[in-house]
Amino acid sequence: MASIDLPQPFVLVRLIVGLYLFGLGIAFQIRATLGLAPWDVFGQGLANITGLSFGLATVLASALILLLWIPLKQKPGLGTVFNALLIGPFVDLSLRWVPSATDWGIVGQIGWYVLGMAIIALGTGIYIGARLGPGPRDGLMTGSVKKFGKPVWIVRTVLEGGATLIGLALGGPVGLGTLLFVIGIGPMVQVSMRAFGLVDKGGK
Repeated sequence: MASIDLPQPFVLVRLIVGLYLFGLGIAFQIRATLGLAPWDVFGQGLANITGLSFGLATVLASALILLLWIPLKQKPGLGTVFNALLIGPFVDLSLRWVPSATDWGIVGQIGWYVLGMAIIALGTGIYIGARLGPGPRDGLMTGSVKKFGKPVWIVRTVLEGGATLIGLALGGPVGLGTLLFVIGIGPMVQVSMRAFGLVDKGGK
């Protein structure tokens, strides 16, 4: 009878730590109050045209993204499931202690938002490095990098920009934070993934 290879405890810990950091980064962005991230703009746009709640629209968006994995030959894994189940609760947990930046002025809000982006990028490198499968959006990124041979920062920027434009066309709200995310998250994720040996110097 064939044995089942279960993930080593360290790998699971790495996955969960990375996902927690991802959720923590989102909490920082929420507390910065500078607007929705690109995929949330897309989710809100879907909510506008379907009449679904934002939460259900986000689930629908994730399902649509997973369909795009098929031509990219991207396969889900345990990390994909954990991503779907844990990031939301981790955001809620982090919001209990991450303070608001609204009293700090626009410079403080931007700093808080950029810090959130950096934490998300770090979390991305850590949890994808566990090699247990990426979340829907990150899988679209890694699959596209393999398919088209372009650097991570270019692929991520195109995907975030595309989500923003589609979401905007569907009536989703775009703010300064949205634009900061589109411009900055791709290079940050590339640096993080390179630091963890997931891409080469060119970001592929």
